[in-house]
Amino acid sequence: MFCQYTGVVSIDMKNPFNSISFKSIFGIELLLLTFFLVVSAIGYQGFTDALLDQYSEDAFRTAKVAALNLDADRMDAYQESGGTTEEYRNILKTLDRVCNASSSTFVYVIRPDQTDYEHITFIFSTVGWQYHYDLYPFGYYRETTNDDYRDKYRLLYETDASQELVVRDRGYIETDPHITAMVPLRGSDRQTKGIMCVQRQMTGMTDARHDYVNRVAIALAVLALLAFLVAGVYLNHLLMPIKKITKEADRFAEENKAAETKLTETIHNKDEIGILAASIDRMEDQITSYVQDITRITGEQERIRTELSLAERIQADMLPSHFPAFPDRSEFDIYASMQPAREVGGDFYDFFLIDEDHLYLVIADVSGKGVPAALFMMVSQVILANTTMTGASPAAVLESTNSAICSHNKEELFVTVWLGILEISTGKLTAANAGHEYPVLMKKGSSFELFKDKHGFVIGGMDGVKYKDYEIMLEPGSKIFVYTDGVPEATDKNEKMFGTDRLVEALNEDKEASPEQVLANVKKAVDLFVDEAEQFDDLTMLCLEYKGCQKEEDPV
Repeated sequence: MFCQYTGVVSIDMKNPFNSISFKSIFGIELLLLTFFLVVSAIGYQGFTDALLDQYSEDAFRTAKVAALNLDADRMDAYQESGGTTEEYRNILKTLDRVCNASSSTFVYVIRPDQTDYEHITFIFSTVGWQYHYDLYPFGYYRETTNDDYRDKYRLLYETDASQELVVRDRGYIETDPHITAMVPLRGSDRQTKGIMCVQRQMTGMTDARHDYVNRVAIALAVLALLAFLVAGVYLNHLLMPIKKITKEADRFAEENKAAETKLTETIHNKDEIGILAASIDRMEDQITSYVQDITRITGEQERIRTELSLAERIQADMLPSHFPAFPDRSEFDIYASMQPAREVGGDFYDFFLIDEDHLYLVIADVSGKGVPAALFMMVSQVILANTTMTGASPAAVLESTNSAICSHNKEELFVTVWLGILEISTGKLTAANAGHEYPVLMKKGSSFELFKDKHGFVIGGMDGVKYKDYEIMLEPGSKIFVYTDGVPEATDKNEKMFGTDRLVEALNEDKEASPEQVLANVKKAVDLFVDEAEQFDDLTMLCLEYKGCQKEEDPV
C-alpha cells in the first residue's frame, strides 16, 4: 500500500500575503519605490545645486553692482569719516537701495585684520526692509564668524580670487540658513582694500525644494497606485494557470491518483507554464504507475524475504549448532560457527561420528553468494556426508563427490573442501584438501602455525580429478583450526585484507583457550580490523582440540 507523503510544506492559501500575486506586486512596488527614491534623490540634489547656483549668481551680481558705488582707494577715508560725512551717508543710502531692490538680507563692507584674519571691522552695513535684524554700527569690531569665512577673507586679500561664497545651512547659525557672496574691493594698485558682502536668506530656496519634494511624493503615490492596479490585473491573468496547477498538485498529494481532466485540457499556454502543466500531467501518470509497481514489488519482496528467512532456518538446521556437540566424549572438544554475508551463505561445516572411533570433519566454501550458493552448499554437504559413511578415505570421498557434482553442474559452480577423519583412539588425522585454505595446527607445547598441505583441484571444476590423503598425528593438547577465505580476506575501509599472519597472531594470543574461545578470539580480531566496513563474504570457522584417550588403571 502506498503511504501518503507527509513531509510536504504546508502553505496557508487563505492568507493573501502568502500568494504569489501579492509577493509579485509587492516586489514590483518595491522596485518602483527604489527607482523613484533614487531618481528623486538625484533630482533633489540637482535641483538644490541649480537653485544654489542661481542664488549665488544673483548675490554676486548684487555685490558687484554695490561695489560700483564705492571708491576702493578711499576705504581709509571712509573708515576715518566716522560715518558722519555726506559722502559716507550718500554711499550708505545707495547700498540700502541696492539691498532692498535685490531682496538681499544684508549688504555690508568689512575690513579684516590682515595679520591673522581673526577679526573684522564693519565700514558699511544695511539690512533689507522685510528682515528684522539689527544693523552692525559703523566701525563695529568683532571676531570672524568661523574658519570658512577666515579662509575666504585670506583668499580675497592674498590671491587673485575675484569672488568667494560661503554657504551656511548646517550647525549653529545666528540667522536663518543663508549664503554670503563676497567680492574684493581693489584699489588702483590692484590691492584689496576691503570686501563687499551680500547675504541672502535661503528661505525661497528651501520653499522651492519643499514644493519639489511634495510634487514628487504625489507623483510617486499616483504611479504606485497605478502600478498596483495594473500589476494586479496583469498578474491575476498571468498567474491563473499557476493557481490551477497548484490546486491540482495539492489535490494529487492528498488523493494519490491522477486527475480525470488533465491540466493541458484547460491550460493552453505555449510558454513555460504550458510546459509545467504538461509536466504535472506526466508526473501524475508516472507516479500512479510507480505506486502500482511499488505495491506489486513490495508484495513480491515480502514473499522473497519470507522465503529467504525460511531458507536461512533450513540452512542453519543443516549445520551442527548444539554445543558441546558430544558431551559424553572426553577425548576431544569441537566448536564451529558460520556468519553468512547475506541471509543465506555458501559456506558450510560439518562433523559427526562415523563410528565410535572415527570423527568426520569438513569445512567448505561454495563459489558465489545467496540462494544459488546455498542450494549448491546443501547438495555438496549431503554428498560428502553420505560418501564418507561408506568408509572411504578423505581423498576417495572428494573424488566421488567431484564426479557426482560434475555430472550435474550446468551452472558451473564449484566448492573448495577440506575434509578430515580423526581416529580418536590414536589421534591420527587423515585429511585431503580440494583447493581450500591451509589449516592452522598447534601441537602440544607449541604455537599455532600454518600447515601447508598439498591442494587438489576444487570440487565441481573438472571431472576425473585425483586427490591425495595426508596424515597428521595429534597428541593430547594439540589443536587444529580450519576456516574459509572470508577470514583472511576480510577487508577494512582502506581495502586492506586481514591476512593469515594476523589470523595466526590472533590464535596465538591465547594458546590454552578452548575451541569455543579460539573462535571468539579470531572473530574479535577480525571485527576490530574491519571496523565499520561491510562484510562481503561468509565467515566460517571450526576448531578441534584433541585430548587423547584415558587409559584404564590395572586392578590391584
